[in-house]
Amino acid sequence: MRVGREPVVRAGLKLLDAEGLDGLTLRAIAAELGVKAPTLYWRFKNKQDLVDEMATQVLADWTKAFKTKAKPATWQDCALAYGSGLRNALLHYRDGARMVAGSRLTDTRLYAAMERVLEVFQTAGIGASDAAMCMTTLYSYVIGFTIEQQAVVSPQGERDPRYALSEREARVDAELYPLSRSIGADVFDNYDTRFERGLRIIVAGFAQEIAI
Repeated sequence: MRVGREPVVRAGLKLLDAEGLDGLTLRAIAAELGVKAPTLYWRFKNKQDLVDEMATQVLADWTKAFKTKAKPATWQDCALAYGSGLRNALLHYRDGARMVAGSRLTDTRLYAAMERVLEVFQTAGIGASDAAMCMTTLYSYVIGFTIEQQAVVSPQGERDPRYALSEREARVDAELYPLSRSIGADVFDNYDTRFERGLRIIVAGFAQEIAI
């Protein structure tokens, strides 16, 4: 019995929320689908093949929604919408950022969204190479920030007790490291506010760099 790509990928995303990336296996997905594990190996050679497909699906779902919205008026609006939208897509799944980071995208239709973004930059007089520098920098920021956030806070908003601010304050000596102790919330809390500020700093810095 052969199983289509999308049911396997959707089952994988479901198990990702339950087990996390480390607990995801082809055998567990096969059990979820009610088939034997070897049934999946004709389509996916290994776990990374499946993760590539899952990451592609997450980004495809996001870009589909992105393309239905009106084209941003400025490249700055486009960059900010890209950063916020990508983070929201990754936060929708447990370990979403870890899953997408380094994955090989398998659907060339994703280039449609990329083309749309590059066109916005081109309209503003920014070449494709400079636009790529801006967008890949934003991508790396989103991935890194979200990986760190998801290590601390679950999709349900539950905080890992190892990162409790009170525990950190008790552990960091106030006399030896007063400045380091004071920034607990700036490192392990207020994620939405910190992310948006960082995103705007990157966009503003790029605007200054290219003098647009």
